[in-house]
Amino acid sequence: MCTFVPMTDNKQATLELGTKPVGKLLVQYATPAIVAMTASSLYNIIDRASIGQMVGPEAIAGLGITFPFMNLSAAFGAAVGVGASTCISVKLGQKDYETAGHLLGNTITLNIIIGFVFMVVSLLFLNPILRFFGASDATLPYARHFMQIILGGNMITHMYFGMNAVLRAAGKPRHAMYATLFTVMCNIVLVIAFVWVFKWGIRGAALATITSQTLALCWQMSIFANKKELLHLKRGIYKLRSQLVKNIIAIGVSPFLMNATACVIVIFMNNQFVRYGNDMAVGAYSIANSMVMVFFMFVIGITQGMQPIVGYNYGAENYDRMLRCLKLAILSATGILLVGWGLSMLCPRVIAHIFTADPTLIEMSARGLRICMLVFFIVGFQAVTTNFFQCIGKVKISIFLSLSRQLTVLLPLAFILPLFIGLDGVWISMPLSDLASTLMTIPFLVHYVRGIKG
Repeated sequence: MCTFVPMTDNKQATLELGTKPVGKLLVQYATPAIVAMTASSLYNIIDRASIGQMVGPEAIAGLGITFPFMNLSAAFGAAVGVGASTCISVKLGQKDYETAGHLLGNTITLNIIIGFVFMVVSLLFLNPILRFFGASDATLPYARHFMQIILGGNMITHMYFGMNAVLRAAGKPRHAMYATLFTVMCNIVLVIAFVWVFKWGIRGAALATITSQTLALCWQMSIFANKKELLHLKRGIYKLRSQLVKNIIAIGVSPFLMNATACVIVIFMNNQFVRYGNDMAVGAYSIANSMVMVFFMFVIGITQGMQPIVGYNYGAENYDRMLRCLKLAILSATGILLVGWGLSMLCPRVIAHIFTADPTLIEMSARGLRICMLVFFIVGFQAVTTNFFQCIGKVKISIFLSLSRQLTVLLPLAFILPLFIGLDGVWISMPLSDLASTLMTIPFLVHYVRGIKG
């Protein structure tokens, strides 16, 4: 996919994080991540649309039931991947290349251990877990067939995302983009083959995901196997070091809780949609959530691009550069989400029709999409700021802000409002929580910035 460069060039690319103009750096690092995340979003749309169109509305509802499982798996992967990549960025900023190398090895070991344990436990209790997540008799078979294959490749998934995070931290955002683009393109081709041609249904979609991630992981590992790389695989770096593991987990606990909270919320929301609606309501939530994630992936791309710049300059005590990067990231994220908000307000039925031909599901999805995206454009500020505190090691603040948007605000609202206004209350709880959590974020950022400048 690309050629390797000498270690001196790798060090120079890393040093540029502290010298190159911040705007150019953010474009350089965020663009590959955005492209990769956008491609990933397009794949998710094609995946869900294929299942919805070829298998039926019950299948897409069953796929929606798997979201908590996917989020929970991602939570453990993020705890290692994001935590390790942030630590690596800081160590590179401090010119501590030996410790950065050991962090790479510990990342691999942790991903293998956590991925294997999660797989075994989940497969042993798969049916009860899916029932708890909101699966009905009609949707349980689809959800089970999908997750059996996804969980079988769980270690691959953890390693794939973890290595992509380390590639970005090591000054290789384009390599991370290439890995994601390859995965997406391979995924799309395999979904067309497995679902549309071979008629393997929801199992085919899951198999396409794991196969493409396996191929991408092989390429990622070939990069780190090259001894000319600044960070490369070698003997003596895989044994877990307690201090390094503590540092990884201390920073990774914030994205872990964010993803774990998302898991809890989706479980609760699925059950609320079933209680006040039906399986169709769960399908509508799945479709609306897919649209939300399409544009939120842009924001994730921006935060991924921001992470090595902020981490490096924080480690090097270049606070002005760090704050300039934060400002540009917030403005970029807000602009992107404004586009998503506009599309959702103007053409929600067109969006819903991509996923299903069922008229009832289209109407329900369109109405829900408009409601849940009502103040979507303000979420970028909250997400970028939360990630910023994570990048500089302010774990407690990052955790609080991560939890505020969903757990401390959304959960109570989604429980109370439906008692008075039924199904609409479940939908309305989402924009209200977005507004409240954004207002809660402002004083934390203002206080920190004043402390830096004062």
